[in-house]
Amino acid sequence: MTASTTVPPTPGDDAPRPVRALSLTGAEERLPGPLLDRPVYDPFSARRRRTPEWLVSYTLALAVGDLLAVVGGLTLAAVVPSGTAVGSVPTAVLLCLAWPVLLSAAGAYAERRLGTGDDEYRRVLLAGLLAATTLGVTAAVHPSPLLHRLLLVAAPPALLVTVLGRLLNRRRLHAARRRGLMTKRVVVLGRDVAVADLVRRLRRDTTAGLRVVGACVPRPEDAVAVRAEGVPVIGTLAGAARAIDDARADAVVVASASETAGEYLRDLTWRLEGTNIEVLVGPGLVEVASNRLQVRPTSTIPLIQVQEPEFRGWRRLAKSLLDRAVAGVALVVFSPFLVAVAVAVRATSRGPALYRHRRIGKRGREFDLLKFRSMVADADSRIEALLVLNEGNDVQFKMRRDPRVTRVGAFLRSFSLDELPQLVNVLKGDMSLVGPRPHVTREVEQYGADMHRRLLVKPGITGLWQVSGRSDLSWDESVELDVRYVENWSLGLDLAILWRTARAVLHRDGAY
Repeated sequence: MTASTTVPPTPGDDAPRPVRALSLTGAEERLPGPLLDRPVYDPFSARRRRTPEWLVSYTLALAVGDLLAVVGGLTLAAVVPSGTAVGSVPTAVLLCLAWPVLLSAAGAYAERRLGTGDDEYRRVLLAGLLAATTLGVTAAVHPSPLLHRLLLVAAPPALLVTVLGRLLNRRRLHAARRRGLMTKRVVVLGRDVAVADLVRRLRRDTTAGLRVVGACVPRPEDAVAVRAEGVPVIGTLAGAARAIDDARADAVVVASASETAGEYLRDLTWRLEGTNIEVLVGPGLVEVASNRLQVRPTSTIPLIQVQEPEFRGWRRLAKSLLDRAVAGVALVVFSPFLVAVAVAVRATSRGPALYRHRRIGKRGREFDLLKFRSMVADADSRIEALLVLNEGNDVQFKMRRDPRVTRVGAFLRSFSLDELPQLVNVLKGDMSLVGPRPHVTREVEQYGADMHRRLLVKPGITGLWQVSGRSDLSWDESVELDVRYVENWSLGLDLAILWRTARAVLHRDGAY
């Protein structure tokens, strides 16, 4: 519903200005404020928020790194044996500037891609492909030693350094965000429980850089769950525009609900149009990865199609082949180290070097999981006496200072070195490099319906649970991460988990 109200004249105005005041709930709303005292349908009258200084400096750092990468590539092309000069200084400057411009055209500096996900790196690779294609076609039409050297000598290292530079900048960004810096101020809209759930999820993912500063709900007096999360309720859904402005928010996250659907969401986006305030919508599909979501437009409403998880096909075959190839190479490369660890285990405690334990694998098949023995030989017989000291949960037994762990075993566990023999399990096809946590029969017998989804794929040496806290996770959190992996698996996700595993192991996060 729209209505007409009057705004007091400002200097230079001859008469009061009629302004359309749009209610976000269907009722009339006449509240003062920059977001309300303007034509709702006119984005050109909006007061645009300044881009945060940290975002400007971060983007500038990326551009400088990209520029240095291409300078290094051109220098390498000129100094290697039989090097060819890049021509005149203007030519060199033009080549240096062309790379950041190409990256910008590919969307590698777009704010929504910076800091999270892998789309930023895909855009960098796209820019590299465009550059290589341009150089290749030009060299084919006008053969030149310079073009060939740019393509074969300068471009590959420039692309590699660009990616590495962005990885380092992202690590710096994530470190700052863990300290509460370089973040966006966010207001969450929706029902009480849905908003509280969104707040918890946003806090868990510090890398996203979304810091919740307030919430708007239908009935603030009933917002028990939101207040329990320590988030101030700053307004109603009807007064959201004013509350967003008062909170100096950089972004709005809308929880999926009937009150925030349809016309409400449309009108909210109209009010915020032109203000540089992002509008993000939580569709309620929190366990579904974006690669499984596809917009299916119709003549009346866009629909989101949720594609089925991929449990077979060429990607699964590629994963299996990659697993076995990597496991085979790793066993050969690390064989001297593996022998040394086995000798250390045998020399410092009674019992075999390897520990075999029956685990449940894909489709419920049992297999013998291999580990370096990190406990005394009769550890299994002692567990009953220690159950009262369990620091895990009702399903898994965990102790931070388990008396059964040997000194060598404690060192191996702290860096997850005791799990290296599982490369043999991967080579045999019982396990994968990345997958859900392998569980014992006693644990599987207590699975609920959702937990059995973990048995649709091979268990892994590492997984989302490994890079998200390991033993510090609760049982529910571990299950949630495992099921999320099963539902949203991809080769790209596997590579990201392997990369994060190295960091988690070196930092010994949650290892005991």
